[in-house]
Amino acid sequence: MSSQRPATGAPLIPATGAPLIPATGAWREGMNPGQRKFFTMSESRPFWLEGGGSLSPITLAYETWGTLNNRQSNAVLVCHAWTGDSHVVGPAGHGHVAGGWWEGMVGPGQAIDTSEQFVVCVNVLGGCQGSTGPSSPDPSDAKPYGSRFPVVTIRDMVRTQAALADSLGVRKWVAVIGGSMGGMQALEWSVMFPERVGALIAIATCAQASAQQIALGAVGRRAIKLDPLWRGGDYYDAEPGDGPHQGLNVARELAQIMFRSDDVFTSRFGRQMADRQDGFSLWQRFEVERYLDYHGEKLCRRFDTNSYLTIGKAMDLHDVARGRGTLTQAMARVTAPTLAIGVRSDVLYPTYQQREIVDALSGRVPAEYVEIDSDDGHDGFLIEIDLVASIVGNFLADLRKVSTNDRLV
Repeated sequence: MSSQRPATGAPLIPATGAPLIPATGAWREGMNPGQRKFFTMSESRPFWLEGGGSLSPITLAYETWGTLNNRQSNAVLVCHAWTGDSHVVGPAGHGHVAGGWWEGMVGPGQAIDTSEQFVVCVNVLGGCQGSTGPSSPDPSDAKPYGSRFPVVTIRDMVRTQAALADSLGVRKWVAVIGGSMGGMQALEWSVMFPERVGALIAIATCAQASAQQIALGAVGRRAIKLDPLWRGGDYYDAEPGDGPHQGLNVARELAQIMFRSDDVFTSRFGRQMADRQDGFSLWQRFEVERYLDYHGEKLCRRFDTNSYLTIGKAMDLHDVARGRGTLTQAMARVTAPTLAIGVRSDVLYPTYQQREIVDALSGRVPAEYVEIDSDDGHDGFLIEIDLVASIVGNFLADLRKVSTNDRLV
């Protein structure tokens, strides 16, 4: 599937024969919930946000696998990345536009073993797959928040997850695990609620967003802002095909370039032309352009443009040291054994950032860095499932051995 390139400001034209793209790919009330469960909080008082303003009430969509034991001591929290959601594993359809984003990691006998552990994943605050976000109705008038939705931070997301954990009876997670933005949440959990995190697994992530990462986010936001069909964020009543898909498409294509590596692009696409014709024309595409078009259109069909902006801003604001002194001082709050995993070819979250997490712990807690030798770039943590599963599974197995030995003593 590929998309044609219309003039600037025109709607994105989907692949031949494909239906028009709806104004938003958000899950909305009244749709099939699929495997989602829902938790509502802050109904009687506002939830004050780190950057100012408040929300009330807040609904979180989440999914669970496995069974919480009688001691409520076997729960694991998996945190999703930028355009992820609560659907970690499971098929597409029946309420879920896409299949699970981490198939092969979670399930009976898998690295995160649901025959022993109760696994939870929450669609983040600001998201678009069931949790309160820009596409959700503002209780003041029942219309989508749109441009009125406030800026949220990773810390705000984690505080809502803590309220959900309370409602589930989970006082302490066996482990909090996440890749990319999911790793940011895992880090904040370990700093904000150290007594509630048994182990920290941070994959292809950082403790502080770098200038280059912020720059990437800024250009993506600019692309969306320049799309006249974004309408300042209030586009939810637009007809299919008339939403801000051009801006979101470009923003996603830019990110997709950073998600993979030069080796992958070169070996997969080389300099092959997708549009074959006599001579050359300005908009004649290479195969790599068709690949980017495919991913841009795919995201437009399953995600919400305002949520892309909101979550991206939260990632740019991510800094565990904000208001806590130096990075080392902030990480001094962490008490959990820590595993940081990097991908050798990751140009978006280079491996020095995962090493920095381990170094900032200053040997106060058991911490190790493991590097995946992969050409897949940042997406390696989603693609190299066997490698990631082996590393994570061994780490969790070692924790269980230590816990068992402690009980025997």
